[in-house]
Amino acid sequence: MAAPAALQAALGELLGDAQLIVETLPGTDLKLWLIDPRNMERAFNPEETRRILEEPPYWCFCWASGLVLARWLAERPEWVRGKRVLDFGAGSGVAAIAAAKAGALEVVACDLDPLALAACRANAELNGVQLSYSADFFSEADRFDLIIVADVLYDRANLPLLDQFLSRGQQALVADSRVRDFQHQQYQRIGLLDACTWPDLAEPAEFRLVSLYHASRDGVAGQPDNRE
Repeated sequence: MAAPAALQAALGELLGDAQLIVETLPGTDLKLWLIDPRNMERAFNPEETRRILEEPPYWCFCWASGLVLARWLAERPEWVRGKRVLDFGAGSGVAAIAAAKAGALEVVACDLDPLALAACRANAELNGVQLSYSADFFSEADRFDLIIVADVLYDRANLPLLDQFLSRGQQALVADSRVRDFQHQQYQRIGLLDACTWPDLAEPAEFRLVSLYHASRDGVAGQPDNRE
């Protein structure tokens, strides 16, 4: 199967020999177009390093928090079944795809990066699900039952987004491996789960532990709202 041309070209501009391949994520039945792990085995030259730092290709990895969120929804479809869901900072689209496969009524993959949205489209097709797409979270109406978020709190400057998630959705489900100790009266930690980024980047053990937080506008955190 040939990799999506636009995504392969974009990856090639960063790392000339890098290839996208289809990978089945560990512990799931989900498949994604991801960077070939063999491309991560060599040293990068200074120019490649500069390009990667300036425009990181987040969309060609499945980060640990996204994998945790995808597994969580697959094992607990009641969180999304029959609901309208928005995946904030969708990246590869792994959590959005998991929500769609778990029976969500509608799933919007939202990301500022056009390449991420292209990756979401390619990965949705690969998994046989239909998503909608958005490049601007703040242009979306307050109409979602659940906002799902993975690996967005890596910078504490992003913590104010925790309030914004509840401005567009009745509930929020946030997974993060970088910032695990934030204090917010509406968010309750409901899980601490182990996962690694795929392909495996050999990250420190501390980044393999993913905290999962839930918040609800009505203040009842820790369980899905199953009202129709």
